[in-house]
Amino acid sequence: MTEPIAPTGRPLLRVAVLMRREPVQGPMARWQPSRWVLADVVLQEPGFGSSARCLRSSAQDSLWLYPDWAVELFTDDAEGYWLNVTSPTPAFFVLWRMSEPEDGSDPVAVPQAVSLSYHDAGRWLDAQETVETAPAPAEVVAWVRAFAEQHFVPEPKRRQRPQSFQRLTDR
Repeated sequence: MTEPIAPTGRPLLRVAVLMRREPVQGPMARWQPSRWVLADVVLQEPGFGSSARCLRSSAQDSLWLYPDWAVELFTDDAEGYWLNVTSPTPAFFVLWRMSEPEDGSDPVAVPQAVSLSYHDAGRWLDAQETVETAPAPAEVVAWVRAFAEQHFVPEPKRRQRPQSFQRLTDR
């Protein structure tokens, strides 16, 4: 995988986000007939275009493509990338929100941000945003791992001082 460079000089990856509306199963379907989920994050291919569009739509489900998302790597977030690539399932993190179309049709899920950093995902979740994951391909994981290994410097372990309020036998 060649490493494209953003105008800012940082490593950059172009991706497209697929969002799917699917029917809800079970008793909850009485209140909510369908829900939106992240279907996938794929590497951007030529011909994807740059505008969002519906790929498939029916009464039960629909599939939307949101192309041209830039995933930049920042040197000060190398720890967040390291935590992602060393996890059991490295993933893309996608923050999305519901949006009312201007034509008055049903609301659709629209991605707001895409990242490969655990820290970004944690901040979004702390802000009560909707964040979902999609597995990252092996070539993306290798690319992020190389970046993280180059820029991540673990903090040295510090000796924990004994708490003075504990007895010597409890320390």
